[in-house]
Amino acid sequence: MTHTLNKTAPAGFAYWLTGLSGSGKTTTAKALAAELAARGHAVECLDGDELRRQVGTGLGFSREDRMENVRRAVFISGLLNRNGITTVVSLISPYREMREYARQNLPRFIEVFVDCPLEECERRDVKGLYAKARNGEIPAFTGISDPYEVPENPELVIRTNGDTLELNVRRLLDFYV
Repeated sequence: MTHTLNKTAPAGFAYWLTGLSGSGKTTTAKALAAELAARGHAVECLDGDELRRQVGTGLGFSREDRMENVRRAVFISGLLNRNGITTVVSLISPYREMREYARQNLPRFIEVFVDCPLEECERRDVKGLYAKARNGEIPAFTGISDPYEVPENPELVIRTNGDTLELNVRRLLDFYV
């Protein structure tokens, strides 16, 4: 079987949602993807937890392993983007160098900082990860025992503890349409 690329398909965007665990990245990503799909756009969500389970097996949470997880997400996103599929990546990606790597390797990259106070992320935490991290049960947990470097110049900052999901999705769509 011969496969040919659709050379006329415009490259897809890569929305890169970064923020603390529990900030609302995945919820926002799914809502944005649903809206894009409803408008007839080819779109795929790449969720950090899902990527770890499917293509990141064997990776821990060291800085090097986190960077490798980002590299894999960038590779998959790039494959999809060049074939006209917009990706909505929800990945903590806590270090600026990780997000810079994504920016350098994804031509239509949109960095979105999902801003939510740590206290609110902890309140939303149904898995109890923050409590475990504070008790020393989870080492190198972003925001507690490992840093989160806030983006310096993201294309967009959305706030999930004050703005509605609908408003945030509308703001994200402004970069697409």
